[in-house]
Amino acid sequence: MKSKFLFLLLFVSSFCFSQSVNDYVAVLVPVKYEFLKSENQYRLNTLTKFNLKKAGFEAFYTNEAIPKEYDRCSMLNVDVSTESGFMVTKLFITFKDCYDKVIFKSEIGKSREKEFDVAYAEALNLAFESVYALHYKFSGATVANNQKAAIASPAIVPVATTAVAVNVSGNTDSDGANVLFAQPIKNGFQLVDNTPKVVMKVYKTTNPSIYLATKETLQGVLISKDNQWFFEYYEKETLMSEKIAVKF
Repeated sequence: MKSKFLFLLLFVSSFCFSQSVNDYVAVLVPVKYEFLKSENQYRLNTLTKFNLKKAGFEAFYTNEAIPKEYDRCSMLNVDVSTESGFMVTKLFITFKDCYDKVIFKSEIGKSREKEFDVAYAEALNLAFESVYALHYKFSGATVANNQKAAIASPAIVPVATTAVAVNVSGNTDSDGANVLFAQPIKNGFQLVDNTPKVVMKVYKTTNPSIYLATKETLQGVLISKDNQWFFEYYEKETLMSEKIAVKF
């Protein structure tokens, strides 16, 4: 069993790939930055969204309604941070994916203005110059789609498919499968039903479409294929694949 699990782990590791901002369809902008005391203080969040749109990105505040067709891992999260300096305001911008991996970090924008509102705005605009230099253009294929293509290409062994339990009132998907809900834990999520009972625990890998997974005594991986999740594991030398309906 351990050797089979190690095989799955190596299988997961083989799907690491380089990511660029062009692989992401939109950017999420927080309503408050950690180094400031209140939401949209000095209008920095508004200015961030304005600059993102000017740079060609589609941008949404984190409290806005997001189009349903946008998977959270097809969007970047933007953050603005400050760096200490004597008599100078320094800001830089980072783009991170849905697993907090840094995809891009800007040059530091600096201002020697004394008024905070003027200094922060000037420093942020200067930091955005390196974002403009990216010449962002959405590639048309999101990170999630690239990963699905990578997963589909290797051939492993014939897969036996098992069914998941059904008929949980009000909590089933279009195929009648129980819907599990993802609750964040350290390095991943626990998947709970509506009772709520922890059914599975899944842990992040470098590929957002693949998690290391445990379900009772079973160990395997949770993989996204064609917009559906599957728990794959070995049972007596046979690779099993179990469809899991989950909402992250």
